Amino acid sequence: MTDTDGLLADLVAEGDELDHAVSTLDEAGWRTPTPADGWTIAHQIAHLTWTDRASVLAATDVDAFSAELRTAMAEGGNPVDAAAAQGAAQPPAELLAAWRRGRTAVVDALRAVPRGQKLPWFGPPMSAASMATARLMETFGHGQDVLDALRISRVPTARLRHVAHIGVRTVGFAFAVHGLAAPEQPFRIELTGPAGDLWTWGADDATNRITAPALDFALLVTQRRHPADLRVTATGDQARQWVPIAQAFAGPPGAGRKPGAVA
Repeated sequence: MTDTDGLLADLVAEGDELDHAVSTLDEAGWRTPTPADGWTIAHQIAHLTWTDRASVLAATDVDAFSAELRTAMAEGGNPVDAAAAQGAAQPPAELLAAWRRGRTAVVDALRAVPRGQKLPWFGPPMSAASMATARLMETFGHGQDVLDALRISRVPTARLRHVAHIGVRTVGFAFAVHGLAAPEQPFRIELTGPAGDLWTWGADDATNRITAPALDFALLVTQRRHPADLRVTATGDQARQWVPIAQAFAGPPGAGRKPGAVA
């Protein structure tokens, strides 16, 4: 998971796939509600644009990023929702152009980060590879909201492995944000990739086990589907406890989706 060039190529591909879904929308299409309460397709793209801009600052101008972080904390409220609403108010053509510029800037900025350098973020600092993976995961999650709004079925790709990797790495985090003790026993994750190959994390003899198709696991950890609507099997008390609280993204516990909310 440390091949930054490969990660960046996959990040570009993930963005291009979402771009293809929104590029021909008319103004009414951009105002289509998504499964995220109060967010239209324009809000989703505006959020990605805002986060891409923050990522570029973190990679190229630490002082500017720190100033923006201080401003967001001082203003209170929800800077994520505020930025999404502000961006969504733009004409769709301007928003789409800004998102495209930001995607290119992120790739260029992360490619230039020296190996081993840590970048500041709203959570713990991270490497360029970790930030690229996080950007791909966010593009996947918010892209899924857009695809659901447009009733487009996602075609699974090997890029899901990056999303799954963050989902595995954040098992302990999901317990922590719910005020729960970290798992006492390790997890074994076994996912079936789109090509039928097996992706695994953790020791084979682990007590807690999760098995799932890769797409279902990615939808679980990004909270784009309710666990009841996914083919995720958990074995072990802590594995079963984790499934309904799984969360790969930073911040407080997400509301997730209701069972059957997305047909």
